[in-house]
Amino acid sequence: MAMLKNDLILRNPLRLLGDESGHILEPGEFGAVLARAGVGKTSFLVQLALDSLLRGRNVLHISLDQPVKKVCLWYEEVFNHISDQYRLTNTGGLWEATLPHRFIMTFNVEGFVVPRLEERLNDLTEQGIFYPQMILIDGLPFDDMVRETLSELKLLARESGLPVWFAVKTHRDDATGKDGLPLNVDQVADLFEVIVQLQPVGREINVRLMKEKIDREIPPLVLDPGTLLIKNRE
Repeated sequence: MAMLKNDLILRNPLRLLGDESGHILEPGEFGAVLARAGVGKTSFLVQLALDSLLRGRNVLHISLDQPVKKVCLWYEEVFNHISDQYRLTNTGGLWEATLPHRFIMTFNVEGFVVPRLEERLNDLTEQGIFYPQMILIDGLPFDDMVRETLSELKLLARESGLPVWFAVKTHRDDATGKDGLPLNVDQVADLFEVIVQLQPVGREINVRLMKEKIDREIPPLVLDPGTLLIKNRE
């Protein structure tokens, strides 16, 4: 099983976005995945999560617009697509080994405030239930009030030593800022270390790094339009 884990980690195109240890974000840093509805934001987040789970890192997935059961189905579907892509067999044990490292938490969008999240996090850790090492947040509206929420989350992330990824819904007709980011994201871009945009072009979905920590060349990445798995175009 250890060999299979290592093989999947090495094959994962996401490692091209990170450092030698496979980390894209450091503790306390923010990353965002931007895309229109149905283009692959949640799938991208789940692939980020699975990479960490295979490395034995604990992932807290916070969903503001989907129930726990739906989020679980996303993980199973993405894992099955990965297994099919690499023609893996007998992966049941590997799947079961990842589950203790994942915790799914849901909120109503209207009820999501940082003090409440902090309270629930404290409940998990103080009772020894779960100790997150990365947080994913799917469904947070990037509206006029989002800076206050993000600033509070940034402080929590730094104090807790946790990298945080966000899925951000965009729209075809969004106005953009000077760097090509939608204005609602451009206005808070200073809080993010990494911003990825999923952009449909013809039959492909391009993975574009809109903001990164290190100026460097990476191979062109795309999402498979059928499975929404990340792959190297080359």
